[in-house]
Amino acid sequence: MNENKIYDTVIVGSGPAGLSAAVYAKRATLDFIVVEKEYQGTGQISESECVDNYLGLYGENGFDLGEKFRNHAVELGTEFYNGELKEIIPDTNGYRLVVSDKEILSKTIIYAAGAKHKMLNVKGETEFSGKGVSYCAICDGAFYKDRTVAVIGGGDTALGEAEYLSDVAKKVFLVHRRDSFRANKALQERIRSKNNITVVLNAEILEIIGGDRAEQIKIAHDGKTELIRTDGIFIAVGTTPESSLLKGIAQLSPGGYVAAKEDCITSARGIFAAGDVRTKPLRQVITAAADGASAVYSVEKYLFGDYS
Repeated sequence: MNENKIYDTVIVGSGPAGLSAAVYAKRATLDFIVVEKEYQGTGQISESECVDNYLGLYGENGFDLGEKFRNHAVELGTEFYNGELKEIIPDTNGYRLVVSDKEILSKTIIYAAGAKHKMLNVKGETEFSGKGVSYCAICDGAFYKDRTVAVIGGGDTALGEAEYLSDVAKKVFLVHRRDSFRANKALQERIRSKNNITVVLNAEILEIIGGDRAEQIKIAHDGKTELIRTDGIFIAVGTTPESSLLKGIAQLSPGGYVAAKEDCITSARGIFAAGDVRTKPLRQVITAAADGASAVYSVEKYLFGDYS
């Protein structure tokens, strides 16, 4: 990496959005580099046991699909730099990115740093992640057809996951630590009308237990310890966008997501947000990949003066 050169764009993140952006940036003959915090990373997709909703690649293991995305970018000659992005500094030529102990200069930034799922931080959660513990019903719900699952959480996301799973699974336990839900009233009414959803309130998750896979959850419920047997556990207590480095530079939503529409254009000139870090209604691998393409298209328009 030439520290004195000024790139057309720096892609921050090597998940599906960042790798898709790399492929499209290569096709657009842009001079760019991908900055990745995790060496040879592919994002959260690597944690998925199986991906059955990515068009044309049904039934792929998440790790293998992520490797295919990465290999595509590598085969095209994408340049990667492994390091932690510590600061973004506006500059006369665009931006200076402080990455580990180096500075990278770029005219634009495609910010695809992603979002991380909030965890319960209970015993067994990490051990059984991808082995019965999931953070996305749309991603993994189909694997639990006619089986028993548990959803942990009490907001719109959790109740939405429970409603979705109720049409797939035989039985759904909806477990929440408070005595009432935070989700919107209409959604709560739909949940309570479902015969195969059992609501468990005032319940704190103590442990996830299993052998090769998660098999049950231990909860403290109304002052007693109970076990709930389940084939799958969906943790839906929120996500945290990796957007702190853009605070004060680009507009963020109340939840911390980078405000940008389908064109990925943010409030900061020359910065484009792609993937799960962006404000959007659906965070899936296919929408992240689409964002990567859209972000490069917007970068091209910006560099060649096609929009103000």
